[in-house]
Amino acid sequence: MTGRAESYERLAFLGDVVLSLAVSTHIFPRFPQEGAGRLTKLRAQAVSRQACAQVARDIGIPDRLREYAPEGTGKSAEALLESERILASLCESVIGACYLAFGFDRVAPAVVRAFEEQIERAVEHPVDFKSVLQERLARRARVVTYRIESEEGPPHDRSFVAVAEVDGVEIGRGEGKTKKSAEQEAALRALEAEDER
Repeated sequence: MTGRAESYERLAFLGDVVLSLAVSTHIFPRFPQEGAGRLTKLRAQAVSRQACAQVARDIGIPDRLREYAPEGTGKSAEALLESERILASLCESVIGACYLAFGFDRVAPAVVRAFEEQIERAVEHPVDFKSVLQERLARRARVVTYRIESEEGPPHDRSFVAVAEVDGVEIGRGEGKTKKSAEQEAALRALEAEDER
């Protein structure tokens, strides 16, 4: 028998995949000239922890939880609802539950509508993942450095692998057609790894 927390995490796991696929399916035909790297960055920003937490607020998840919280859990429920990580996971859990109940074809358009503002913000104001990572690490007096681990292919079709490191320890790795795009991908992977902790 799975416990309540495990069930919720399982739904969040499923919802994360459904969310990613729904947004990917939506943006892919919208930007036919964009490469995989740019599409990955756009999707990552549109479905980030912050984006999911905001959508949770927009669709009223905190209010529903307050309404249905068992007696005597007022303060602890409020503390949970102030956590961006918890709200993001709740949003993904709802998406996972809806997917199980209604299937992808019915859920995907609703997910895209719910995340429309986040998608447009990502299109109009793309995030510089290297800057975000550096700011986050600077709060803990840590510095990230990047190194190009490999480059392959002819001059007109190069592919680079970049590694983001802190004190010589790898925290993220990315691939791209330019050194800059590979470093951005490495920073994104490092941020995702930090968010999962």
